[in-house]
Amino acid sequence: MKAAVITFPGSNCDRDLAVAFEKAGFEVTRVWHKDTSLPAGVDVVGVPGGFSFGDYLRCGAIAAQSPISAAVKAHAEKGGYVLGICNGFQVLTEMRLLPGALMRNAGLAFVCRMQGLRVSTTNSAFTSNYASGQAITVPVAHHDGNYAIDAEGLRALQAEDRIAFTYDGNPNGAMADIAGVLSTNRRVLGMMPHPERVVDPVTGGTDGAPLFASLISGMALA
Repeated sequence: MKAAVITFPGSNCDRDLAVAFEKAGFEVTRVWHKDTSLPAGVDVVGVPGGFSFGDYLRCGAIAAQSPISAAVKAHAEKGGYVLGICNGFQVLTEMRLLPGALMRNAGLAFVCRMQGLRVSTTNSAFTSNYASGQAITVPVAHHDGNYAIDAEGLRALQAEDRIAFTYDGNPNGAMADIAGVLSTNRRVLGMMPHPERVVDPVTGGTDGAPLFASLISGMALA
């Protein structure tokens, strides 16, 4: 399986994400934001955390207009898999690949800590190796992680089982404690916490590893 990891000016989790994909068994290619196409045969695109373009205008808004973003959107619209983490989640909402928006944290302060999550659904290629309702611990590090969506959109996420993760002890004011959501076809996941930072006990835990293992096994069966 092949993964591509995008790098924007200001990305700072792109190497971590590439390593997490590699540990799960993916062949990884790094892609610069000015490229206009993805490598041939890519199965999943990773949009990493960081502060793309300094978070000017709105977090992720400028990155969503980068040349490579059109290729990422086309990949998703053809049924390809996309994983956006933290700033990557913000980019995917700006690209309209995922609903809602990420607002400033309710406390107006940067939050950086280990964070308890609940796995809300196992019905996705990203979460099938977890148990429904499983408690995991994954780092968060963001200033704009307050997930917001209108009432109709929230009802759709709930009715369609598209909330992937929720917070135990909401760190940012996110609506319905939402930490991650899936696209309508369940092949695009955006989440604020950083699973790529917990795939090795040396770096503080392995609760993120099942996400990448789920993805490679789920894609093999698709």
